[in-house]
Amino acid sequence: MKPGFARYAIVLGLLAAMAPFAIDTYLPALPTIAADLGTSIASAQASLMSFFVAIGICQIVYGPVSDMVGRRAPLYFGLGLFVVASLGCAVAPNIESLIAFRFVQGVGACAGIVISRAIVRDLYTGPDAARLMSLIMLVFSVAPVLAPLSGSALIAIAGWRAIFVAISAIGFIGIALVAYALPETRPAEKRIAASFHGSLRDYGRLLCDRHYLGVALTGGFALFCFYIFLANSSFVFVGFFGLTPVQYSIVFSLNAIGFIGVAQFSSTLTRRFDFPAVVRVAVAALAATTTTLFVLTLVGLAPFVVVVVMLILSFACLGLVLPTTVVMALETYGPIAGTAVALMGTIHLVGGAVAMALTSLIFDGSPLTMAAAIATCAVCSFILGHRTLAGSRTLHTV
Repeated sequence: MKPGFARYAIVLGLLAAMAPFAIDTYLPALPTIAADLGTSIASAQASLMSFFVAIGICQIVYGPVSDMVGRRAPLYFGLGLFVVASLGCAVAPNIESLIAFRFVQGVGACAGIVISRAIVRDLYTGPDAARLMSLIMLVFSVAPVLAPLSGSALIAIAGWRAIFVAISAIGFIGIALVAYALPETRPAEKRIAASFHGSLRDYGRLLCDRHYLGVALTGGFALFCFYIFLANSSFVFVGFFGLTPVQYSIVFSLNAIGFIGVAQFSSTLTRRFDFPAVVRVAVAALAATTTTLFVLTLVGLAPFVVVVVMLILSFACLGLVLPTTVVMALETYGPIAGTAVALMGTIHLVGGAVAMALTSLIFDGSPLTMAAAIATCAVCSFILGHRTLAGSRTLHTV
């Protein structure tokens, strides 16, 4: 293991986990929030979607700014905003206020997502970057594994508002990590002079790169599967299958463990078989497992155990797709890594919000509509992945 791998994995993993922790902790509370604030399921889900939209939109600002002024200053700003907005969520008197504060919370949270990935590209490339990304995801697993259980415990002890107080405390921890454990990885001589037109030019360059867009969308559609699961799973497992919030949290954690566990093999596999081959196989497996789940659900052969097992297998495939596509998309854009990761993140998060919104229009509380939406996104990822990477045997270079 290269010097600094473990330290960077822990710090960057925890910073990147701020946003998912703010999502996963309150998922078990969605039905309770809807009832307590006297609103509909769709309105409760809107508080989740507003968070996603904020992260997606604001990444296009954080990325270029971090290329221009360095990585630490934008992190301080974002984490501070995250803390304030989390406390606002804790005292929100109605669903409209909660949605608004969740949007602001997302504005702050996206700093950790964008800049942690850009720092990986500052430090490493190729398989080493994939290895660090996998280690980050191992630390990142703290959020999806522990967050739902923590949220359920807080709901039982102090109600759903206590969740956001705990989230604000995590934001303070993030600020301390930046202050004492994260050096500046974008020195002044490598920074791009502040220029609005320069940022537009860089985004234009990325949008004209068909390979970059193809890889970003391949990972994006795969990730949309998980976002649809995030928005609907509590209603399926608690409302349809009758699980308690704690039981639901355990099921959610099993899916996260599968995702993170398989992600740890990405570096080894890419060294042996190369990045495009790993992505092509992973998206094919993702499409196969999610389509099987949809068919079994459609014909009435998907009881609770079958749904859980098929979802675990599906998200295990995602554990190979996500780290590899991130590294592939950034490989040739080191000088503008923040901008490149920001655009990719915007594609992922805004697209995820759209996928969740479209699913909410047809969602009836049953596993069928959730499975149909997940399978559709997985098939799109498969098609894009094979079209983009057909014939590729190494990382793309320009």
